[in-house]
Parts: sequence; structure tokens; C-alpha cells
Amino acid sequence: QVQLVESGGGLVQAGGSLRLSCAASGRTFSTGWFRQAPGKERECVAAITWSGGSTYYAESVKGRFTISRDNAKNMLYLQMNSLQPEDTAVYYCAAGHHYGSSSREYDYWGQGTQVTVSS
Repeated sequence: QVQLVESGGGLVQAGGSLRLSCAASGRTFSTGWFRQAPGKERECVAAITWSGGSTYYAESVKGRFTISRDNAKNMLYLQMNSLQPEDTAVYYCAAGHHYGSSSREYDYWGQGTQVTVSS
């Protein structure tokens, strides 16, 4: 069982930046960041394999968000730049044994952290 704890969310103006962090209680394999806005389905924002050799980004965040991980510290990060109001959502960290953009690929989930972007 792996526990995930996100941090770094908050309120930011459009055009600003935030860095989300996710601390894992143990070794993780593939990891990803998902988000869910009110009334919308949960979507994968970014994903990364254990080695970091493969990454996935949703089209809506390409060029603005960067996913990274520090395996020595069991940490996952999401650097978010040029934030827009449509990025407002609860962001979740996820980990699993399979890499992909579907939530079904992931076995462990954090509690989520709120990101609010004001216009």
C-alpha cells in the first residue's frame, strides 16, 4: 500500500505559476497528475514512468506544465506555468504499476489539492 500526499495548491492569478508536490510513502512505478473541475470528469494532466523516459501531457497543458520525479526522495512534481482560469480544479497525484493516461491504470491516489486561477 502506497500513500500519496499532495501539496502546493492555492490561489493564483492568470499567468502565474504553481508547483505541486506529491510525497509517496514508498516506491512508486508510473505516476501521474489528474485534475477534476466541478461538473467535469477527472482527466489526466500528465504522467511519467519510473525512469522518466516517457512522459504524457494533455494537449491543453503542453508547453505550460512539466512533470518530474525524484525517485531517491519518492517525490513527484508538477510545475505549472502560464496558468489560466480553465486550469482551476482539484489536482490529484496517482501511482500505479502501469503507465498511461487513464485513471484505471493507477492504484493509489492522493486526497487532492485545490488549484484556483483567478482572471
